Amino acid sequence: MSERKIRVLVAKPGLDGHDVGAKVVVRALADAGFEVIYTGLQQTPEAICAQARDEDVDVIGLSMLSGSHLPLCRKVGELLNAEGLGEKLWLVGGNIPARDHEALNELGYAGVFATGSDLDDIASFIREKLS
Repeated sequence: MSERKIRVLVAKPGLDGHDVGAKVVVRALADAGFEVIYTGLQQTPEAICAQARDEDVDVIGLSMLSGSHLPLCRKVGELLNAEGLGEKLWLVGGNIPARDHEALNELGYAGVFATGSDLDDIASFIREKLS
């Protein structure tokens, strides 16, 4: 009997209407052997948290290009903690300036992957953190 696959939720919070990058990450993670749930565009922080809880995921990844990453990550993080999901691995990727990486780490996002990050690096990071 094989082990349970690592379950990853990839979400697009806020009003960002661009998801090509998120879909590329979803496909790469699936190809790397993860079970990936993609929420689709324009999800509320509440919906993301509910999906993470209901799907019993190991990883919550947010994809953002809108520039609203700090307030959205803060809100999602507060809700995840309130639901008891603070021990899950939180990631964020997209158009995120280097000056904001430390603030995102302080909010609980272990991995920050800027646009153009190597897809294998994302998969390796997840495996390393969850092993």
